[in-house]
Amino acid sequence: QVQLAESGGGLVQAGGSLRLSCTASGRTFSSYAMGWFRQAPGKEREFVTAITGNGVSRYYADSVKGRFTISRDNAKNALYLQMNSLKPEDTGVYYCATRPARITGPVAVANDYNYWGQGTQVTVSS
Repeated sequence: QVQLAESGGGLVQAGGSLRLSCTASGRTFSSYAMGWFRQAPGKEREFVTAITGNGVSRYYADSVKGRFTISRDNAKNALYLQMNSLKPEDTGVYYCATRPARITGPVAVANDYNYWGQGTQVTVSS
């Protein structure tokens, strides 16, 4: 069982920055790939970015490439999302999630992630 808790969301003007954090319980954090997803009102949850357990490989949705950076600190059981040049369309609830290492294939499939945090709200005003 892994418990995840996101923090760092808030209200920011377009062009601003936010840094989200996700802390995980358990001693097997480094064995999981991790991802960030977001869900805007009235829309389906969508993939944002993911990182492998060792932090070597990172994947981004086209909509956030060049603006968002995912990172992790396995010693602290922590996952981060640095979001720069924020746009109103980035507004939504952001969730972190774990993906077991045994799962292969595209990282953007939400059903492949087995533990989820409660989410943190990000609102970008124009």
